[in-house]
Amino acid sequence: PQGNWDSQVLLLPRACTGIENIDEAITLLEQNNWDLVAAINGVIPQENGILQSEYGGETLQGPAYGPTSHSTAASSTPSSSSAFRHVVPSRQIVERQPRMLDFRVEYRDRNVDVVLEDSSTVGEIKHILENELQIPASKMLLKGWKTGDVDDSTVLKTLHLPKNNSLYVLTPDLPPSSSASHSGALQESLNQNFMLIVTHREVQREYNLNFSGSSTIQEVKRNVYDLTSIPVRHQLWEGWPPSATDDSMTLAASGVTFPCHRLTVGRRTSPVQTREQSEEQCTDVHMVSDSDGDDFEDATEFGVDDGEMFGVASSALRKSPMMPENAENEGDALLQFTAEFSSRYGDCHPVYFIGSLEAAFQEAFYGKARDRKLLAIYLHHDDSVLTNVFCSQMLCAESIVSYLSQNFITWAWDMTKEANRARFLTMCTRHFGSVVAQTIRTQKTDQFPLFLIIMGKRSSNEVLNVIQGNTTVDELMMRLMAAMEIFSAQQQEDIKDEDEREARENVKREQDEAYRISLEADRAKREAQEREIAEQFRLEQIRKEQEEEREAIRLSLEQSLPPEPKEESTESVSKLRIRTPSGEFFERRFLASSKLQVVFDFVASKGYPWEEYKLLGTFPRRDVTQLDPNKSLLEVKLYPQETLFLEAKE
Repeated sequence: PQGNWDSQVLLLPRACTGIENIDEAITLLEQNNWDLVAAINGVIPQENGILQSEYGGETLQGPAYGPTSHSTAASSTPSSSSAFRHVVPSRQIVERQPRMLDFRVEYRDRNVDVVLEDSSTVGEIKHILENELQIPASKMLLKGWKTGDVDDSTVLKTLHLPKNNSLYVLTPDLPPSSSASHSGALQESLNQNFMLIVTHREVQREYNLNFSGSSTIQEVKRNVYDLTSIPVRHQLWEGWPPSATDDSMTLAASGVTFPCHRLTVGRRTSPVQTREQSEEQCTDVHMVSDSDGDDFEDATEFGVDDGEMFGVASSALRKSPMMPENAENEGDALLQFTAEFSSRYGDCHPVYFIGSLEAAFQEAFYGKARDRKLLAIYLHHDDSVLTNVFCSQMLCAESIVSYLSQNFITWAWDMTKEANRARFLTMCTRHFGSVVAQTIRTQKTDQFPLFLIIMGKRSSNEVLNVIQGNTTVDELMMRLMAAMEIFSAQQQEDIKDEDEREARENVKREQDEAYRISLEADRAKREAQEREIAEQFRLEQIRKEQEEEREAIRLSLEQSLPPEPKEESTESVSKLRIRTPSGEFFERRFLASSKLQVVFDFVASKGYPWEEYKLLGTFPRRDVTQLDPNKSLLEVKLYPQETLFLEAKE
């Protein structure tokens, strides 16, 4: 870049994009081959305005004209003081919110619409497509990026994409369908650039517009609206091919001539306007109105129907009411409200809570402090001239829809029918008090629709704001954000109180648990002691019983023993000397003819039963208890005397 380009590079960050860093601005220019228009349009959201360049004449790049909001388009006459003109954004307050990007992804004969925040990654797009197309993300090649190939971890914000984008999916590892050849040709056309030469019939001016083959006819019409100020619904076209039957078709599929195609656009004149102009011309051929036509067109641009401009209520032209009268179930009434709202104003609208007002309170206010939200109550009125404008331009604005979905629970009610109006006022009195109900009751029809912002408090519900229908998108957003700031401060206090309360409850629970464990341990210890005492008592009883039984046996044996023969007895006498395990000795005389069992009974009567002790001889060493107890002492050679000793059995 030379000469004036240097000054443009220095002015680029601050004047147009808000980028203060020169190195960042130069990097953006290098990415766009030093095309200033492309660089600026790559970082400015498309709804913020249009940039035009003197250096390229009237030729404008298609990506610079994404779908826009209903803001006034810039004039096509270049300024003499600067090569670029910056149209001030009408929604600067929204720039602090996440920017939403729209992607239309084509795969063979299917189109998939994906809406994501610019903080998302390419991989998240593939994940959504995987669910929609039933194709593994690993087999998917996502093409059509204007900045070259990207990987799954690339953040969309770093690509500086416009709001509306067209991509296509290639699956080289999957078998092709029967229409593979057609799809291949279509994919090739999507990557081509088409030049549309559009002639504005009323002013006889031509615009040379470059669009990629993936751009839709709807995008072309919206961009032409930015240049000509003709709303899309009032555009009358000539030159589109017969196959271009749907505005959602891409240029590649519409059949326009490549590389250049001529079109003509003019303003569609309504029958009412034609009749008025004819009457004026018949009255005075020299009378020219400078305001009537402009006023009428301004009204249509802001969503006011032709019937409203000439005193015909728009509700009379509608086929069905927003909500049935005297509906018994509020959930069913809101289902019809949502369906009718979508049919009138499109699918881009707030997500209305389906259920009673009490259920909406419960959802918004009575969860954990971190999960609570503000409650927005939208009061609709079909007889108000502001309703169509408010719904189509404010309530359905993407920024408003996104902000409401993130921070609000939105509940709606139709005030058109008197019965429904009375029912809501009763609910309002019950939940908010008579003052708020009286405020709503005194609102005139032309002040509707109303938007009530409700914040739940500990003891009551507080109405933070009542927004009337005569507002703008910026003002509506500012008032929503102001209510959110108040709510956030209160929410932080509630979170702090809730955390402290939970901490106290946790400490109490821990103390109760420790006390319970201590009681359990004490009870277990006491029960163990009781069991031990009981066991000791039982064993003692058994021991006593055994001792008593043994003593009884001993006494019985002692009494059953034959008397000890005297020393001077004439019969043969055997004298036995028995040593106990403790070293004591006891002696007794037995008749030699006595059986060995008598000796065993004698030893048992002394407390040494032969079942527990064995009686051993000395010379030779032998176990006498193993001998036949029916033999005599003489037969077992325990005569005339013998020394034996007792030993406990193992």
